Amino acid sequence: MHQIAHHRYTFQEYVELEESSDTKHEFLDGSIFAMAGGTPEHAAMAAFITSRLGSQMQGCRVYSSDLRVRVLATGLATYPDVTVICGPSERDPSSPTHVTNPTVVVEILSNATEDYDRGDKLEHYKLIPSLKAIVLVDHRKPHVEVWTRPSGVWEAQTFVAGTKFHLDAVGAELSVDDVYDAAREA
Repeated sequence: MHQIAHHRYTFQEYVELEESSDTKHEFLDGSIFAMAGGTPEHAAMAAFITSRLGSQMQGCRVYSSDLRVRVLATGLATYPDVTVICGPSERDPSSPTHVTNPTVVVEILSNATEDYDRGDKLEHYKLIPSLKAIVLVDHRKPHVEVWTRPSGVWEAQTFVAGTKFHLDAVGAELSVDDVYDAAREA
């Protein structure tokens, strides 16, 4: 991700910029970052996960990367690749275009964002009270990490080729092989 400038922005300035921009940006600690463009493989994986989750869930909605999520505890504003919300969406009081209550977020990692997605962004996501699962999908090989907090402490489980991962919070199951097969023809 590339930083726009070294100016510290308010969240309201970010929202105004985002409303008039053709490019998606992320907001963190007063900085605005242009989000990296995705590959056809990245898009195919996200579309497959969105479709498969949507066909399995009841009482929850799945959203594409156009949904804006804000972590109120830290101010992070971002666009997860896939977001699931169970129940009514809750909006950020200062921006009705940002939701604050995701149940599951999925990030498909890329060369440009992997360190950030596995590091700072993951730590920010863990502060969302409504969040039950964070899914990190490796872009190079069949490797999926599912972070959950069954006892109040976040724990990661790793899933590889030939396995399935369960998202108990939304009653869904996905095959690692199917996620990566979706990208093979992209």
